[in-house]
Amino acid sequence: MRAVDIIQKKRDGHELSSEEIAYLVKGYVNGDIPDYQMSAWAMAVYYKGMTPRETGDLTLEMAQSGDQIDLSPIKGIKVDKHSTGGVGDKTTIVLAPLVAAAGVPVAKMSGRGLGHTGGTIDKLESITGFSVELERDQFFSQVNEVGVAVIGQSGNITPADKKLYGLRDVTATVDSIPLIASSIMSKKIAAGADAIVLDVKTGSGAFMKTLDDSIALAQAMVDIGSHLGRHTVAVISDMDQPLGFGIGNALEVKEAIEILNGEGPKDLHEVCLILGSHMLVLGGKAKNEEEARVILKGHLEDGSALAKLRELVQAQHGDIGQIDHPETLPTAKRVIEVKSVQAGYISKIQAESIGIAAMLLGAGRETKDSVIDLAVGIKLLKKIGDVIEVGETLAVLHANMDNDAKIQEIENNVLQAYQISEEVVPVPPLIYAIVTRDGVQRF
Repeated sequence: MRAVDIIQKKRDGHELSSEEIAYLVKGYVNGDIPDYQMSAWAMAVYYKGMTPRETGDLTLEMAQSGDQIDLSPIKGIKVDKHSTGGVGDKTTIVLAPLVAAAGVPVAKMSGRGLGHTGGTIDKLESITGFSVELERDQFFSQVNEVGVAVIGQSGNITPADKKLYGLRDVTATVDSIPLIASSIMSKKIAAGADAIVLDVKTGSGAFMKTLDDSIALAQAMVDIGSHLGRHTVAVISDMDQPLGFGIGNALEVKEAIEILNGEGPKDLHEVCLILGSHMLVLGGKAKNEEEARVILKGHLEDGSALAKLRELVQAQHGDIGQIDHPETLPTAKRVIEVKSVQAGYISKIQAESIGIAAMLLGAGRETKDSVIDLAVGIKLLKKIGDVIEVGETLAVLHANMDNDAKIQEIENNVLQAYQISEEVVPVPPLIYAIVTRDGVQRF
């Protein structure tokens, strides 16, 4: 078997065998197949695509290229939730304790943020002392005892994906649905979940900007999950504006606590209920989404979801006092109001621009080596559909930098991210579609 023959076969639009895909992945990881040949193959996939079976085989090979987590020591059906990334997406901080309170074990491995999208691990580290490093046996016993643990990803999870992604990033082959889907799902498969709920974002702040592309990606990932024996559901949710009001690590933790207290932004509350309902159904704790929703609302109302967050934080050595007193979480020394120069209705918010502005304040990483400031970020006061007057505050910058010129630049970026209309603007839908192995349900 030769790499050049496999490249030519895919270039000509033919389906690769399982053995050919295994040969490519193993050869690339061990260094027998050089970057230039793998680049040629990735470009062939970019143009010719892959069948669901090919994509499933690629996913499995990448999942098996490194450590695989066996979650069988944890009792119950383990349901993982994954978001494709967005701005202000703090759903894991709400869902992990909420779903655990309902009896579904949450054994969650999360990543750090890069660029304009935040990482759950960074956000949780806003809580003083919170440790994301647990030995495997500690991880298992905590989930069995508390019902939930959230840790950083293992350094040797899917090394094939890490190597291939780095190559795709510099060869203009990132935007390939089979390669994106296999990249995401290989990590989920390696992490050992029995079932997976995917939150596929769509819109200006998402990786997939159009609904059709988002649905295609969701279908590819659901197909992979089904092919590999994992019950998988994808929810297509809006990212044409940030989720909730807070963007930035401590700001997002505060907002998650608000939701668990029965308060907070309605959009974040609703998205969490929808994702959580699917997690409960897949976890065998509810017959359908309607029953699951009632269960979840009950845990929000009786305080048991918030109590579960306290248990999680205490188990991972965080300061539980900050859960009861979120004002003691890291706080920026400067607060700058961004005021509107127009009157009307908010018609659009460029979510990616808001995310980049928060990154420039120090809330995110421009490179992997960037040091983030857990206290800084942006708090939106106006969302799409809201009325705004001249001089009224659109958003508030939480900053620690003393560079006024840089602050002014960021302020202008936030101002330009907002579009204002003279006409009444409807609030956009939160959920566009649900994708299962049975098909696509659009709303």
